[in-house]
Amino acid sequence: MEILIIFLVVSSILILHNPVSEWINRLLVKRQYKTFLTQETFYHSIVSRYIRYYNRLSLEEQHKFLFRTYLFHKAKKFHYIEVSESAEMPILISAASVQLTFGLDKYQLNYFRDIYVIKDDYHYGFYSRPFMGHVDLSGIYLSWDNFLKGIKGESPNCNVGLHEMGHALAWVNFITQTEEDKHFKKEFKNFSKVARPIFESMQQGARNMLGEYAGVNYHEFWAVSVEVFFENPIRMRHELPELYKAMSLLLRQDPCVIVNAANKKIAA
Repeated sequence: MEILIIFLVVSSILILHNPVSEWINRLLVKRQYKTFLTQETFYHSIVSRYIRYYNRLSLEEQHKFLFRTYLFHKAKKFHYIEVSESAEMPILISAASVQLTFGLDKYQLNYFRDIYVIKDDYHYGFYSRPFMGHVDLSGIYLSWDNFLKGIKGESPNCNVGLHEMGHALAWVNFITQTEEDKHFKKEFKNFSKVARPIFESMQQGARNMLGEYAGVNYHEFWAVSVEVFFENPIRMRHELPELYKAMSLLLRQDPCVIVNAANKKIAA
């Protein structure tokens, strides 16, 4: 019995040891990649139809984007509440998360196993106002109608998918600390040096392109900043240049560069 216990302990240590764990992960990813290649065209047909960000990437970056979307999709369990499930739903929601984390090493948001898709606005807890989405310990919640409006560009500076994935990214790095991206955590301190004064001025009544909701609390300021950074990058770079630069450094990407590159392709 003692020998068995020792064997189990040693085996556990070996499995959890980084080199071994990383080797297992690489093996699993390699197997998933083979399956992904058989579905890449299908993923592309859906993502390219809705995600403007994706269409501005190079072919190599699109390939990386789709594989990350596939891995994120397969790692989550999607629940559908009062809405009919369709094949595009989990793929587009996964793509929204990948867009936000595309410049980071850690992108799985691995604390969150469950994603809840609700038809439209809903009520949550004791709040009187309706919600378009939220994140809590039980999972990520999104209203599908509002999500679609965001990715279609029908709601200026508003993208529920990016907003809630912004909350989820903060959760896994600072609250649950289950998938910490070293760069993100380190650079967030520099981001806050720029962001905090803007947020505090908003709480004192100052107004800017982020809108009133960004002044509710710092968590919402961060999530709204994520939305505007991707939805209206040129204006943000012009009106809030320091915040835009801090976001670019934090997320390791610059949407304005992507937009300009896309415009050059069209002009050519």
